[in-house]
Amino acid sequence: MAGYVFIGNSAKPTPEKLKSREPITPGNVSAPCIKAAMSHEYEAWLGVNRENPEELECSMPVHLYDQHTYRSITAFGDNMTAYKNLCRVIKEGNVEFIHCNTPVGGMVGRFAGKKHKVKKIVYTAHGFHFYKGAPLFNRTVLKWAEQIMAHWTDAIITMNNEDYEAAKKFRLKKGGKVYFVHGVGITLSDFVGVGDKRNEKRAELNLNDDDIALVSAGDLILRKDYATAIRAIALADNENLHYFICGVGPERENLEELAKELGVENQIHFLGFRSDVKELMAASDIFLFTTLQEGMPRSMMEAMATGLPCVASALRGNVDLIENGENGYVCAAKNVEAFAKAISELAENKELREEISKKNLEKIKGYDVTVVEKEIKAIYEEVLSK
Repeated sequence: MAGYVFIGNSAKPTPEKLKSREPITPGNVSAPCIKAAMSHEYEAWLGVNRENPEELECSMPVHLYDQHTYRSITAFGDNMTAYKNLCRVIKEGNVEFIHCNTPVGGMVGRFAGKKHKVKKIVYTAHGFHFYKGAPLFNRTVLKWAEQIMAHWTDAIITMNNEDYEAAKKFRLKKGGKVYFVHGVGITLSDFVGVGDKRNEKRAELNLNDDDIALVSAGDLILRKDYATAIRAIALADNENLHYFICGVGPERENLEELAKELGVENQIHFLGFRSDVKELMAASDIFLFTTLQEGMPRSMMEAMATGLPCVASALRGNVDLIENGENGYVCAAKNVEAFAKAISELAENKELREEISKKNLEKIKGYDVTVVEKEIKAIYEEVLSK
């Protein structure tokens, strides 16, 4: 039986996570692809970033291997280990089909695939690093690398219009094609009834009926630009605004200091890691997303699934989801005044929030995981028929 490998990447795991013996459950990124491959009778291998993964249980009938792919292109030692591990799997598993994801996984997968003459290579770009406004290195060296590796690729899958248009300019392997899918998909059934305890959750957050809760979810890092969000809250000058930030990261101390400097420390709430993000979103009134770079933002998709109006940076991915003035607002990145104005308009108009909520609940149906599964299956059918 021919083999199939799915490769992703992640942040470098902590020592505890690396040694974790928890069973593996493929998520919305990998599961639809593995299902599609297995429907073509491939024996599937799934890369994970765990120690001795072959000893772990998995909810799908796949072989697990140490993909060793993290999020740093310049982690040369780790990337070489990842390359060697994949080459071993290709040889041992008679691999004829590789689906690699994100820049690091895409690089490792395509170099190994080229070396071993793997018949089919599919690459999913979750967000090219040479996006509009990216540093010069990204727009030159990294773009050049993507163009070269495209020559070895049978299919490039993109998730937003900017990346789709960029990839169509690449020259793929003979017969290769660029595709568009609706993100990695979110499981809308998980959101059924999530708002039932809205009042209970708001009470837990010490919110009263007049308070307007804004929420964000993501690592506290510079790329997420929470500083602009905090400045916008301060500029809006509305004591009923309360901003809840779910996540951890190195910028927390700086952000706490900024809130104090601006006199809004009582309106900015750092919640740390939370396992109840969906419930917190359902208890909120506005989703605030001042990020500086995205591919197709899962957190905003989840916010839309709870019916939240969104105020977001006018970047790729975000603008695919939000049409300015229709189902939310998009503002130029770092434009504090624009964010403050959008926040105020929504905060002061409950009817507008309710109208936008209905539009987002309808639009997000097109991003359900069942839609993405069908899109992936159709792509695999076309790629494997050539």
